[in-house]
Amino acid sequence: MGYFCTMLSLESIYETLETRRKELGLSQAEVSVKAFGRADNSAFQGIRRGAWPSVQKLQALADALGLDFSFGQPKTRRKPPEVVIHVQGQDYASVPLYAAEVSAGPGAENDGVEVIEQLAFQRAWLRKMNVRPADACLLRVRGDSMSPGLRDGDVALIDRARTRIRNHRVYAFVDLDRQARIKRLQHLDDSTLLIRSDNPDHEWEIRKDGDMNRLTMIGEVVWSGHNWTK
Repeated sequence: MGYFCTMLSLESIYETLETRRKELGLSQAEVSVKAFGRADNSAFQGIRRGAWPSVQKLQALADALGLDFSFGQPKTRRKPPEVVIHVQGQDYASVPLYAAEVSAGPGAENDGVEVIEQLAFQRAWLRKMNVRPADACLLRVRGDSMSPGLRDGDVALIDRARTRIRNHRVYAFVDLDRQARIKRLQHLDDSTLLIRSDNPDHEWEIRKDGDMNRLTMIGEVVWSGHNWTK
């Protein structure tokens, strides 16, 4: 899934923050007060020296500067019109299933993002799940490391609007090797991310410091459907 792997360099991030700061006529310390409640320039200088900020710190800086921060699939200003299906008085939304897999094991490599099918979900159910149809997509799971909750061959419904990690939730993401994966994530501290498997036969993993922030989030898993087998 190539378009999930788009990332800015640290230099580009620093230039974007600095350009906006100067437009607003603020010092680095004044931005830090708005973002973190303390007057220093360590956040800016850390980025300038080559230290990757945490997603939370980058979000705080963006909020303080009035910037639109998105970590994950690039957002487009124009979205295709939503397809509404009416069946026996019920409204359904069409959600795309992509010709791509997310691995519950080491990782799945995907060369394309072709939509191979559209599945209908009740719009009322999506609202209850707090999922906008335009932010929803379906990906197929490969591997058994997230069983019994997610099995090999399952279809997972992903909310692409939920890219900020909430501890113990299951997320689809692109790892450092550009492999698409699906795991339970947990921040141990500001610089350590735990990548957990639900299947006890599979080991857990750690991403620290800059490596932690180089993961590209696809979105949170909000539902999955099992295939029935004999």
